[in-house]
Amino acid sequence: MGVMNRFMNFLGLQEEEEVVEREVLEEPDEAPPADNRKNPKGGNVVSIHSQKNVKVVLSEPRSYDEAQEIADQLKSFRSVVVNLQRVRNDQALRIIDFLSGTVYALGGSISKLGGNIFLCTPDTVEIQGSISEILAEDQDYNRMR
Repeated sequence: MGVMNRFMNFLGLQEEEEVVEREVLEEPDEAPPADNRKNPKGGNVVSIHSQKNVKVVLSEPRSYDEAQEIADQLKSFRSVVVNLQRVRNDQALRIIDFLSGTVYALGGSISKLGGNIFLCTPDTVEIQGSISEILAEDQDYNRMR
């Protein structure tokens, strides 16, 4: 708006023009990282509180009917420790067969922790090592004494 237009508006000889200012929003090319802090070694700092709580479920089924509840826990991405010591051997075998199929379908794993105790994990959990080998070494050690 020029000086002449302002003067004419002041005298009332010209109607005021509405000036509409629009705010220009710039969209960033990349989303800014949530935490820009870096540690001295050059890696990103990750908050341990941002991760979901990992749950491990302890289960002691008394019959084959409870195997589906254990499978539901695995489908919910929870690890399950299954104690089969209070189930008859034929029922324990059926439960292990069912859980083995469930774990296979989910891409997880199943490991024996001890006598009739198993650890079933979904694909989001990695099991490293083997307790069965350690138990065998302990038994060999005790025989040698």
